Amino acid sequence: MAFLVSTPTTGIDSILATYSLLGPLFALFRPLAAIISGVFLGWLDYLLGGKKEKQVLISEHSHFKTKFNFKVKEVFRYGFYEVSQDIGKWLILGVVIGGVISVFLPKDFFSSYFPYPLDFLASLIIGVPLYVCATGSIPVAVSLMVKGFSPGAGLVFLIAGPATNAITLSFVRAKFKRRSFYLYLVSIILIALILGVIFNFIWYSFKENPDLLTPGAKGLPYPVKAVSGTVLFLVVVNSLFRKTSSFEPDYTIEVPDIHCQSCKLTLEGRLSKLKGIERVSVDVGGKIVKLKGEINKEKILKAIKEAGYNSQEDYE
Repeated sequence: MAFLVSTPTTGIDSILATYSLLGPLFALFRPLAAIISGVFLGWLDYLLGGKKEKQVLISEHSHFKTKFNFKVKEVFRYGFYEVSQDIGKWLILGVVIGGVISVFLPKDFFSSYFPYPLDFLASLIIGVPLYVCATGSIPVAVSLMVKGFSPGAGLVFLIAGPATNAITLSFVRAKFKRRSFYLYLVSIILIALILGVIFNFIWYSFKENPDLLTPGAKGLPYPVKAVSGTVLFLVVVNSLFRKTSSFEPDYTIEVPDIHCQSCKLTLEGRLSKLKGIERVSVDVGGKIVKLKGEINKEKILKAIKEAGYNSQEDYE
């Protein structure tokens, strides 16, 4: 539960994007808030008798040695392909929604109709049902603040939005008891409100120090912004339209612990090294691993454990 709450907002992509658009104070407080929320909610769920999963011990194992050239290649592959696959479409969605808010709503719309503390309630009304990820929610939060939201209300949206999107809630409902599901939803909302109030106090306390409140990208020269924007656009477009080759698998297995492109990269790299395996494909959305070649079920399950993941069979 703690992992589920904290990970979306503590990714390096989310932190850097927050720094770029919202400044250092937001970039520091947002992941800290996610960690606090995760630890508190995980502890509370455990204390109240949450679902106790079977503990699976991972045996000691040796790590594969990789050449320096391969590591460099994987850095660029992960940064320019895997990350863009993970957040590309949600980043575009966030920019579009933020653009619509910026264009069609008057400048002081929210401060006029939802003055503090009603802007916190408005944040929840917008964020909870809206399907956004940790990075895609940032442009939306910026637009909401420009139109009158307080910084604390913006933080409420950034915490509640990604943590209560449809996929996350469906996963919590499927893997935990109904009591844990409602505990998760109510706790996220309450924690977001409390941290939003605290952040408002901190924000206005640092008003005399604009360096902490200024977006990181604001001081960059225009050529740097133009080149960076062009590269980002090309990378995201490539991730949206790049086709992945399909194949008919000889064996498929469900791995519930798969959450992101990093999981995909880790499992594909580990399983592809098994003798006789010709192709490996990990479906992040479906949490399915597909393999083609000489299938040795025992070795496959062992390799998945050694990579740090549990298959569905480990939970049964």
